[in-house]
Amino acid sequence: MTADDTFGRLDDDDYPAYTMGRAAEILGTTQGFLRAIGEARLITPLRSAGGHRRYSRYQLRIAARARQLVDQGTPIEAACRIVILEDQLEEAQRINTEHRLTADTEHPTTAA
Repeated sequence: MTADDTFGRLDDDDYPAYTMGRAAEILGTTQGFLRAIGEARLITPLRSAGGHRRYSRYQLRIAARARQLVDQGTPIEAACRIVILEDQLEEAQRINTEHRLTADTEHPTTAA
């Protein structure tokens, strides 16, 4: 692997660049919180060759949203479900927008 390959991965939101300790530090939470949201299936960290959990920037954003809800008093299981639903809604809206743009391109409206 070249240095360019390594630096290119740093821009990849899905690259598992952060250890559990570093992820917890970035989020200002505990490693136990990260384990709990993993058990709730909110995020599934990748594992290093040695079996250690590794987190991506995308996963950290998801975990940060869950932490925000938990800090507001939402039970962790409910917070995880809310974040999953928010993520699904965002994806559905993105797909809907793509379909709308495709339809507009294939069938442009004409002014009368």
